[in-house]
Amino acid sequence: MRPAFIDPVFGAQEAFRALMDAMARPGRIQRCDVLPDLPEALAPAAAAALLALTDAETPVWTDATGEARDWIAFHTGAPLVADASKAQFLLATRAMPKLSTLDSGTDETPQDSATLIVQLDALAEGAGWRLTGPGIEHEHRLDAAGLPDDFAAQWAANRKGFPCGVDLVLCTGARLAALPRSTRIEEAG
Repeated sequence: MRPAFIDPVFGAQEAFRALMDAMARPGRIQRCDVLPDLPEALAPAAAAALLALTDAETPVWTDATGEARDWIAFHTGAPLVADASKAQFLLATRAMPKLSTLDSGTDETPQDSATLIVQLDALAEGAGWRLTGPGIEHEHRLDAAGLPDDFAAQWAANRKGFPCGVDLVLCTGARLAALPRSTRIEEAG
């Protein structure tokens, strides 16, 4: 089994800090390179995010297979579920599940909604979507390659139920950016 964080305390703190900075500043790319030796199917930022967020009591769904799935199960200790709608945290390494099928919380407990971590082909600031909302002074631009063609429509539907809704962590390599459910997305035009 490949190792997780070389320094468990420092690695977990660095990963959690990158996630919190990303959530506080939607669309801003953060670097999270604390896992040097991973199964090929796992991006370092995505794996670090999953390790920082999950524990033995948080149901996790992933489409990862083989060594990557075994690594996730071993290092998180989280119960892996087959039904994405039953997961509190999800890691999509290939195809993102539809946001409408995931747990968006309830009016009484919106904080219990799912967080979806998605591995992407590319992630860049300065072009792409126009992001606005809490944590963004005026607007921010983010280009995320590898999401479904109907992602903007899925996101708009996800936002309609606010304060309920799914939060996203977008990852490529050792870089990540977050889209909290309160973030508005306008297609680049």
